[in-house]
Parts: sequence; C-alpha cells; structure tokens
Amino acid sequence: MTLSPSAASSGRSSGQRPSGRRRARFSPFVRQVFLYLLGLIPAVSDIVRGEMNALGPNPVSFCLHDFGLWAFRFLLLSLAVSPLRRFARRDFMVYRRPLGLLAFTYAALHVVFYVGVTRHFDGRVLRGDFTTRPFLIFGMLTFLILLVLSLTSTRKAIMMLGRRWTRLHKLVYPAMCLACIHFALAFKTWHVEPFLYAALAAALLALRLVPRAEVRTS
Repeated sequence: MTLSPSAASSGRSSGQRPSGRRRARFSPFVRQVFLYLLGLIPAVSDIVRGEMNALGPNPVSFCLHDFGLWAFRFLLLSLAVSPLRRFARRDFMVYRRPLGLLAFTYAALHVVFYVGVTRHFDGRVLRGDFTTRPFLIFGMLTFLILLVLSLTSTRKAIMMLGRRWTRLHKLVYPAMCLACIHFALAFKTWHVEPFLYAALAAALLALRLVPRAEVRTS
C-alpha cells in the first residue's frame, strides 16, 4: 500500500510517522483459502485428464496413487512449518491449517477412489482386502486420524477443547508414521520412493526432538 504525494506530505505535516511494518495486502483467511484452492489443482487436473483418457491404460489406478502421494506431500509440508519457523526464521504458520486440510482432502479422495471406484463399496470384497493386505489397515488408521484433526481444526473446536486441542493434534506424528508404513507396504516389489518420503518424514519429526537453547538472562 503506497501513499500519494499529498497524503505523504499531510502525514509529515501532522507529525505522524509511517508504520515500519507494511500491512499485508490480503488477510490471513484469504491467503489460506487461496492456498487451499491452489492445492486442489492436481486433483482437478487428474480427474479432467482421466475423463479425457489422457492418463494411460489405467486412469483409476493412476488417480488412486497420485491422490495418496499428494496427501503425503501436503502432510509433510504441514509438518515442515514449525521447523522452518524455529530453525530458518521463516514464518508460514498461517498456511499450516490449509496444508493439513489439503492432506486430509487428498487422503479422502484416495479412500473414496479405492472404496468406491475400484471396489464399488462391496463390503465382502473390502473385508477380504483388509484381511489379506495389511497395508490397508495402516492407511485407514492414517485417514481416521486426519479426519479427527480436520474436524477439530476450526476456531470453535480450539476454544472448546482448550489445552486438550494441542495434545489431540499431536496425533499428526503417529499419523505420519502410519502413512510411511502404508506407503512402503503398498508395493509388491522394491521401490525407493516410499523410503525417500519416509526419510523426509523422519527428519521433520527428529527436528522436534532438538532441545531448545536456554535463554540466559544477565
């Protein structure tokens, strides 16, 4: 926001000093909504390309994998916000909520595509899958945790839960671990990709164990 010459001169004549901190052009809420909508672009792109038969011979499998991957990525990004503020002095806390909601949104799409599109909500088939493919249990546990965290991410929920809200949202750490296990076990053959993501997750979680330096007072 800039002042016109006349406004600036009137400000100086009245003895007012310009604020040393420039006001943000958009409110935190607008920035959060913008980031969330921006984060939905990969999902929209996948669905549109799938309808246009541009995702190869198995578009459902492509979307299923891609949605799960984006859920993992946004969960990693949400966990990176606090270490960035602490160690790099970069404050992106305003974006942590939409990043977490994006992680849940893509996880929900991942589950819906699996349960609805590939299994057609067939309970018998799903029971067989969960008894013979253990990685699905880890994935479902991750989704249920993200569901709880997303439902309690509102200001009203924060006020209602009080101090319990902080303890509840520490469930994001076991959710990250469960997601790593789900990703690693999802492949029948060796893939390096899940372990690269797991290494990033381990690094972000390990940074939280670094003790804070004590502030010395003279």
